[in-house]
Amino acid sequence: MSGAGGPAFKDVDFSKSIQTPPDSPGKPKSKFTHKKTESWSKHFQNGNRRDGSWASVENKMAIPTSPGSHNTIEVPALRSPDADASQYMHNLSVSPSQKERRLSRNSFGAALPIPRSKRQSRLSSVTFPDVQEALRNASKESQRPGMPPIQPTREILVSQVQDVQSDKVKLAKNMAFVFDIDGVLVHGDRLIPEGKMVLDMLNGNNQLGIKIPHIFLTNGSGKPELARTEQLSKILQNPVNTEQFIQSHTPMRALAEYYNTVLVVGGEGYKCREVAEQYGFKDIIVPNDIVAWDESIAPYRVFTDEERASARPRDFSKVNIDAIMVFSDSRDYATDMQIIMDLLVSENGRLGTVAKDPVSQRIPIYFSQGDFLCPTEHPHPRMSQGAFRIGLEAMYKAHTGVDLERVVYGKPELATYKYADEVIASWMDVLHGEERIPENIYMIGDNPASDIVGGNMYGWNTCLVRTGVFQGGENDEENPANFGVFANVWEAVTAACRKQLGDDFKFKWDDRVNPVLHGNQSAIH
Repeated sequence: MSGAGGPAFKDVDFSKSIQTPPDSPGKPKSKFTHKKTESWSKHFQNGNRRDGSWASVENKMAIPTSPGSHNTIEVPALRSPDADASQYMHNLSVSPSQKERRLSRNSFGAALPIPRSKRQSRLSSVTFPDVQEALRNASKESQRPGMPPIQPTREILVSQVQDVQSDKVKLAKNMAFVFDIDGVLVHGDRLIPEGKMVLDMLNGNNQLGIKIPHIFLTNGSGKPELARTEQLSKILQNPVNTEQFIQSHTPMRALAEYYNTVLVVGGEGYKCREVAEQYGFKDIIVPNDIVAWDESIAPYRVFTDEERASARPRDFSKVNIDAIMVFSDSRDYATDMQIIMDLLVSENGRLGTVAKDPVSQRIPIYFSQGDFLCPTEHPHPRMSQGAFRIGLEAMYKAHTGVDLERVVYGKPELATYKYADEVIASWMDVLHGEERIPENIYMIGDNPASDIVGGNMYGWNTCLVRTGVFQGGENDEENPANFGVFANVWEAVTAACRKQLGDDFKFKWDDRVNPVLHGNQSAIH
């Protein structure tokens, strides 16, 4: 259980060897403390070496530093530098243990900067024009000279019910839900019906008429947050605000303070370039720009006139690329892997060069998430960004003889959960004017290797649903959900609400309710 007043994380909680990057001069610490969990500490204490020792960190990835930065928090990566591809170089198993995969995700000692709360988004909230227009008209009609505006009947009833049931209101404000999206609320662009039911209830269609805090935490990526929330709002038939929404690459906006010229990889068309621009990156290159400059760099690519016309070529033999950002799934493995490999063995990120010591001169590479599988509209989960990364690691090791050091964001990485805490507290302020982290947080997910293991290690209550990746028995054997396994998201959320608010809590609002009778008359279960 996650307590707002719980102790903050300390280096010793994870490993005595971890060296947290020092705060930059003048950099205020985050206002929120984050909960230590015994399982997280224990999980990473021995690294993933057979002898229980951490691997050498002599050639670890350089930690980005920005003395003038005031808008980011640096979270140390808690992974050994051994690459996931190591097991493939000697044993070509197609299904390595999920446990081993997550134990070797990040370069030990690297830092994952995340944005500091409050989140200063350049993206506006999702609104429904017809509803907003109706509210404006109603407001005009209710204006009476010298008199207060007329309140809608429901608002009066809700206020009275909440006054009468203040104890339940307090409990409702002390819980929050964190939803994975794909496989929990939707399958691609197709609604899971229980997803709409849940959001209707959490957005006020309940006994108290109260909005119960909830955010969305997905390893999905590839679009600007506003475009994704608008899409989700239409599918779920409920408003989804950008300020309660975290994609796998959302925390990577913090990296704009550390790197100037970056290669951004993945996604459809140029949508990830648009994402990077909104995050504040100054000089953004995508693979199409490089192919337009020199088509021979990708010998198997058929480059169309339309792609050439939309690209931004220049002489990349004179450009130093500071870092590689894989924001989303690659749409062209051959081209993207070739260009990334060229940069990883280059001299300080300059194409057309080969470094004398590619390890020490290697530029950093960041991945927005590490999921191997992702639920889609296809009946079986499809390979995701993690598969691309493992393939790249195998290529790099075969080419250089050393493991590729890299940093991976997304679930189940600690930085993603710290950032989620910041967003939950900020969203609590928006809903209820209380900028704090509720004590009872429930993670609803379908992937045991990311949603559940991350939530468990962070001290959240975890609920595993059977509408996505997980199709197993009573619970996942390696990463069991600590609150339970449920048929769908509705069953998970209502079970959590009953635990926190009582078995008598009703999951639908009724305008016939009579506050004089303590809000119980005609309430519908």
